[in-house]
Amino acid sequence: MSQMPQLSACPSCEEPLESGDLFCGACGFDLSAVPPRPAASPNGSAGPAGPTATDGESARWPVAPDVDSSDTPVPPHLPTDLAGTDSAGGELSGAAATAAGSASGSAEGPDTPAAEPDEYPLPAPAPGTAAPADPRTETPDPTPAAGTELCVACRSGRVDPDGYCENCGHAQPRERDHVEQELAAVAAVSDRGLRHHRNEDAFAISEAALPDGSSAVVAIVCDGVSSATRPDEASLAASRAADASLLAALERGSHPQQAMHDAILAAADAVNALAAEPAAAREHSPHQNAPACTLVGAVVAGGLLVVGWVGDSRAYWVPDDRGGPTVRLTEDDSWAAQMVAAGLMNEAEAYADERAHAITGWLGADAYELEPHTASFKPDRAGVVVVCTDGLWNYAEAVDEMADAVPADAADRPLHSAQVLVGHALDGGGHDNVTVAVVPFPFVPQGAGSA
Repeated sequence: MSQMPQLSACPSCEEPLESGDLFCGACGFDLSAVPPRPAASPNGSAGPAGPTATDGESARWPVAPDVDSSDTPVPPHLPTDLAGTDSAGGELSGAAATAAGSASGSAEGPDTPAAEPDEYPLPAPAPGTAAPADPRTETPDPTPAAGTELCVACRSGRVDPDGYCENCGHAQPRERDHVEQELAAVAAVSDRGLRHHRNEDAFAISEAALPDGSSAVVAIVCDGVSSATRPDEASLAASRAADASLLAALERGSHPQQAMHDAILAAADAVNALAAEPAAAREHSPHQNAPACTLVGAVVAGGLLVVGWVGDSRAYWVPDDRGGPTVRLTEDDSWAAQMVAAGLMNEAEAYADERAHAITGWLGADAYELEPHTASFKPDRAGVVVVCTDGLWNYAEAVDEMADAVPADAADRPLHSAQVLVGHALDGGGHDNVTVAVVPFPFVPQGAGSA
């Protein structure tokens, strides 16, 4: 049950009061309308109801005025009275501002947060501006621009200048990792193999018109020496120089064997030129050998077969009917070949030695005195000439093994035969770069022999 407040003076006229007065005796003020004194907190401070009255004083509570000093009601503030911008930076329209104001003023009470709208209106694009495409629904262009290089792995990503796919990041094969070329009467294939990080082999094939109107076929195969610097550049330079020299000499009417000899010298000059580099280029590897490579070539012209070589790359003669013997036409410039030639070891013992493939002849500035080897033959039947690096013959070293590896239709399908021979080496382990040129030799009814 509530109690009447105990006041000592009237709150209105300050007339002294007596205990138990319900109304002021002077002005008639209703003393029951005075709010009760707030209870003091235990620590003596004012409680939640308001300040604590001092002795003999009652609590006075200010009332917020409804009018300003001019007795004019204070006008309400609306959300539309404030300038605003949308998410695109444009000014809010009247409707949008009103909607925003309505949303902010629709709270249920002073302590209730404003309700969030279900959707926020987006501004319309400016006139003449196309709306950006949605990447979630945009379909990629199925036909890339002409000349665009696509990834060999995912077949969709474009390849960046560094050689990596922009889509899957797959490193792309180098241009020389696998190379194939086919002409009317010769074909060649070169492959990096399965163990090397790059292809250090190179080849060149071509056809030349002889002065008598007949044609000559040329095949050059080079193998870069891995222990030397820039072996891939050496093999490429040598193959191109030898091919160009042969074509020029044959078209002038030079004898094929002399043309082959001169072509090997031209290839040696091209490789030697690679060693003429600035001193700063070899500052960090002063003991590295100059660029070097081996070379083997074949020319088929007028019923004559001419081969030339330096190093351990080889040429094989394989008859079409297999009725005649398969013959190795070159002799290696290698440690094993020297041991066999000197009678110190038989062929099996020499090639089983770890020094067997150490070459004793090559093209390059660090080579010993250059001695190009050339030989000419007149086969008595049709067949093919297999010109190859040791990346192939290491897996078909004996002549009968090479004969078994060469397809029976090699003369009719030289490119297919070169592909088969490269596959033979890869199936055997592919420990080295593999390069093979297949040159068909048409039958000319003349006696066999060599010049």
